[in-house]
Amino acid sequence: MRALQSRLSPNIASVRKWRQALQLLAKNPRGTTEDMLVLGDEISSDVLGMLVLAGLTTVETETLTAHGSPVTIRRMRITDAGQRAIKG
Repeated sequence: MRALQSRLSPNIASVRKWRQALQLLAKNPRGTTEDMLVLGDEISSDVLGMLVLAGLTTVETETLTAHGSPVTIRRMRITDAGQRAIKG
C-alpha cells in the first residue's frame, strides 16, 4: 500500500503531465485511446495508469467490427473528479 501511495504522490513534472492529459481528455467527451495520448501527445503509459488509479480517468472497453473481424478499443475518459482537478 505504501508503494502505491508513493507512486500516487506526483512530483512537479508529473503534475504538468497529469494536467496536460486531463485537459486533452476534457476536450473530447467520447474519450480517446491510450495510443493517441501516448503517441500523439507524448503522455506516458505510467502517467495514464496513475490517473486511473487516482480516479481522475476511467477506461471503457468497446468491441467494434472492422472488415468482419472484432476489434477491441479501450477509451480513456475524464471523470468528474478529473474535471474538478483541472478547474481547481
